[in-house]
Amino acid sequence: MLSAAYRSSPRLLPAFGTMGRSSTAASLNLARALSSEAITTKKTLVTKEEGVHQNMKISKTWRNKPLFRRQGDVRFKTGTEAAQLLINEAMRRDAPLTQFIDSISSTMHCLSPVFDRNPKYAFIAKTLMEPERYLQFRVAWIDDVGVIRMNRGFRIQYNSTLGPYEGSLHLGSSFNNSVIKSLAFNQVFTNALTGFDMGAAAGGSDFNPLDKSEQEMQRFCQSYMTELSKYIGPDEDCPWMGEGVGQEEMGFLYGQFKRISNKRSAPGRFFLSGSFPEAPGYGVVHFTNEMLKDKGDSLKGKRCLIVGSGTSARSVAAKLLQYGAIPVSFSDASGHVYEPDGIKEGQLRTINKIKSERGALLGRYIISSTTAHFNDPQDIFDIPCDLCFPCGSMDVVGAAEVETLSNNGCMGVVEGASASVTDDARKLLKKRGMMYGPSNVTLTGSAVAHHLGAEMTDELLADHMGRIYKEVKSTASEFNARGDLYVGGNIQGFLRVANVMMGHGAV
Repeated sequence: MLSAAYRSSPRLLPAFGTMGRSSTAASLNLARALSSEAITTKKTLVTKEEGVHQNMKISKTWRNKPLFRRQGDVRFKTGTEAAQLLINEAMRRDAPLTQFIDSISSTMHCLSPVFDRNPKYAFIAKTLMEPERYLQFRVAWIDDVGVIRMNRGFRIQYNSTLGPYEGSLHLGSSFNNSVIKSLAFNQVFTNALTGFDMGAAAGGSDFNPLDKSEQEMQRFCQSYMTELSKYIGPDEDCPWMGEGVGQEEMGFLYGQFKRISNKRSAPGRFFLSGSFPEAPGYGVVHFTNEMLKDKGDSLKGKRCLIVGSGTSARSVAAKLLQYGAIPVSFSDASGHVYEPDGIKEGQLRTINKIKSERGALLGRYIISSTTAHFNDPQDIFDIPCDLCFPCGSMDVVGAAEVETLSNNGCMGVVEGASASVTDDARKLLKKRGMMYGPSNVTLTGSAVAHHLGAEMTDELLADHMGRIYKEVKSTASEFNARGDLYVGGNIQGFLRVANVMMGHGAV
């Protein structure tokens, strides 16, 4: 059994990089030990004085302090009031950044029970809302015609309380400073949930990789990395793959970094690596299996609606097949394909081959399948299913989509991409009693794989996802939100970061 000090202090979690250098067996034993502690220990996020169960004297002291002093002292009496004050402050500073404001709003409402128990956490949240470093830069590159093209590059290094910055890179025309800032903020909680010493960051560019040649892709990546290399390194900031950034793109990025920098990765550690690109998708399915197992059910025989067709979506389908589930659809900009009898392994290989070509669309798949339906039914959410896995863009599942899924007998939605479900949809899922796997918890697979490095195995990933599920479920119950994994994940991730931030002072 682990010591009480280990359970009570997030600062005593495994040191950054240690797990990656240990043996797989030792890593697996630690994951199981942590999982066991999550079950047997009722309170895992408290300390004697400064934790969420502090005494009334400490509560009164902090409740009397003003949260803001810009135009007179502003105090709060309840956790809900504190959450609203923090949301108002975010809107005052960043009103045009709608995706970021949505992330702040939903997260702060989740944290209101924490502010009720110990008002000091509201002051920590005020600091946490502001990123430590915000980088935006010009990315100039030359296309195949010889024309100079211009894009914006981003890297938001949001929080390094628990360790060096770590997070994904994304490429696509939909990525702007609002989306990237929202992703970086959410990454703080996702990385903290792993239990490893990991900071949080996110970055990318509004560059669209789908209609570019390989030569244009290489020139862009080299230009982007020329500027980004000034701010990253194995012990400073470790980017990993995200939407639009696969193994080929990571290879171009690392090649340029190696050429202009003397920094190198430590043995056994990933840095700008294209290894294990299936980790996000596999982690999502392992987490879903834990949710169903907890209900006495399994994935076997479940019809699964997959929205999206990127690497993560196809990895979800591959792992679902291994669990005996039946993936029935994929989608992209051209529309969606639907296999009434399910997508078999051979058909998945065909789809993988099509999507491996840059810019290729799913419409080509119907040439190789006599049973596939293309854009029939017209709305992909009209397809009957047991589970829905949105693995595409943000806010793809709204209240109307949840209504349709529920009426068709769908039992739950599990996010395979960041913030795929809107806040209204999240509330309706809860109202309808449907199972919901939030992205702040389900997407921890990338962080786990990146931290474990060369020791990463699918068995170890499954074990860590099981541990994370049990810890988040326990935290949700502790804060009177039984079964709400979104609330439990945000609270647990926040407390792991905030308990360490308390010792850092005003930084």
